Amino acid sequence: MIISASRRTDIPALYPQWFVNRLLAGEVLVPNPYNRKKVARIRLSPDVVDCFVFWTKNPEPMLPYLKMIDMLDYQYYFEMTITDYGKDVEPNLPSTEDSIASFILLSERLGKERIDFRFDPIILNEKYSLSYHLEKFDMMCSWLHKYTTRCIISFVDAYKGCPFQEPEEEDMRMAAKGLAQIAAKYGLPLYTCAERVNLEECGIRHGACIDKNKIRQLVGYKLDVKKDRGQRKECGCCESIDIGMYDTCIHGCRYCYATAGCESARKKQKLHDPESPILIGRLKGDEVITDKKIQSARDNQLSLFDFM
Repeated sequence: MIISASRRTDIPALYPQWFVNRLLAGEVLVPNPYNRKKVARIRLSPDVVDCFVFWTKNPEPMLPYLKMIDMLDYQYYFEMTITDYGKDVEPNLPSTEDSIASFILLSERLGKERIDFRFDPIILNEKYSLSYHLEKFDMMCSWLHKYTTRCIISFVDAYKGCPFQEPEEEDMRMAAKGLAQIAAKYGLPLYTCAERVNLEECGIRHGACIDKNKIRQLVGYKLDVKKDRGQRKECGCCESIDIGMYDTCIHGCRYCYATAGCESARKKQKLHDPESPILIGRLKGDEVITDKKIQSARDNQLSLFDFM
């Protein structure tokens, strides 16, 4: 099984000690996002967890724990986002300079195959114009192209409560063309994340963040995994289990779909206990805990190509 840690919150930045404690305990409890009384128990062991995918905007707090994760014999890679918006959009993130330094440090430690550069979401408005994004993207690629194997982009989605509008398709294509030219200059493959617009004519392919082929290369064996039906139809990710909780990230990014508000997230974070089996708070005793059926996605079926 592949574990996502996490689309719902930034575990590497905010909860790394809790994560490692869960590895040492051999299990994690994950409440149902819509009913806290329904809790899934997920076994954590290298014989059933094929790979962890870490999503983060600040991996630095996780760095001291990587040696322990390696000692426990887990495979993993990082999806790291750097966008360089102002404090009006991303109020609680490290500076872009510090983020780039953390990216490079992580890549030098793990290898460039184990960290993807995410430039998303792309907001297009009067302040954050196309020229703004192209300038920032060029700067980031100049630093990061030697330390990653790909870049993943997406445009902001206008979900309920989001203060930003989704760009028009024509504007997306114009931005994509400019970004693709910059990426090509640095030899950096460019992919989209869950975009309904086909940008292959610009040299940008549909991608998968939780990527079956990437994970296969990391773990060294074939995987029998299906497309994740719990994601949007445009999403190319394969199935995984997410161990995070919504409304627990205090970065305060105004485009975020996973957090209702920074103040709400701060209140929840104060309830966090690194020793607890759940991310926020402790069990109240009225929960129904169900053991989730977990097994490795390793495909042991031989094909003709295995003998060629």
